[in-house]
Amino acid sequence: MLGRDENYQDGEPATPADVGPDVIISPDTRREDRIPPGQTRTRKWPVLHAGRVALVDAKTWDLRVWGLVDREARWNWDEFHALPRVKVFSDFHCVTHWSRLGNLWEGVSVREILRHAPPRPEARFVLVHAEDGWTTNLPIEDFLVDDALFVIRHDGRPLHADHGGPIRLVVPQLYAWKSAKWVRGVELLARDRAGFWEQGGYHMRGNPWLEERYR
Repeated sequence: MLGRDENYQDGEPATPADVGPDVIISPDTRREDRIPPGQTRTRKWPVLHAGRVALVDAKTWDLRVWGLVDREARWNWDEFHALPRVKVFSDFHCVTHWSRLGNLWEGVSVREILRHAPPRPEARFVLVHAEDGWTTNLPIEDFLVDDALFVIRHDGRPLHADHGGPIRLVVPQLYAWKSAKWVRGVELLARDRAGFWEQGGYHMRGNPWLEERYR
C-alpha cells in the first residue's frame, strides 16, 4: 500500500471550482450528489487488482493501437511521453462500493491517441490490453469522451505501480475496473468482446449510476 501522504484526502473533496482553467472537468463532478447508488466515499485510494503488480520496463514498453483503424499506431516510452498532455478532474468509482472524489489526473487524452489511429466507421467497441494478458472492453462512445485519458500522473505525483503506473487508462464515467492498469494496447472492434472480469460475470458496460456491476 502507498503511504498516507499520497493516497489520503483530508477534509471535504475538491470541487470543479478548486481546479485551474486548463483542466478538463468530468461532468459527474458537477452533480449535486457525486456518490453513485450503493457507493461510499473513501478518503484513501484502496489498492485492488488480480494477480501481481506489473513491473514495467521503460526500455521495452510500448503502446499499440490496431484493429478497425485507418492506420495502426505505436509509441515507445519516449514517443508517448512527448505527446501533448491534458489534465482531468474527476471522481473514481470502484465496483467494490467505494468512491474516491476529486482526483486530478494528467496524461495523454484518448482522443489524441486515436487522432493518430482514426477508427473506421464500423468500429463500435474497444478492447484494452494490459500487462500479463489482462483485458477490458467498452463501447467506443465511452472511450472517446472528453475526459478519458492515459494517465501518467495523479494528484501531482507520478502514478504508482500499485495503481497501474507508469501508465493506466482512466474512463471516469465507468466503474474503475474499466480503467485498465499497466495498459499496453487498444484494439478496435465491430462487435463487443468480453474482457478478463467480464468473462467472470461483470457487466459488459459498467455504468456506476445505473449500478451495472454484474450481468
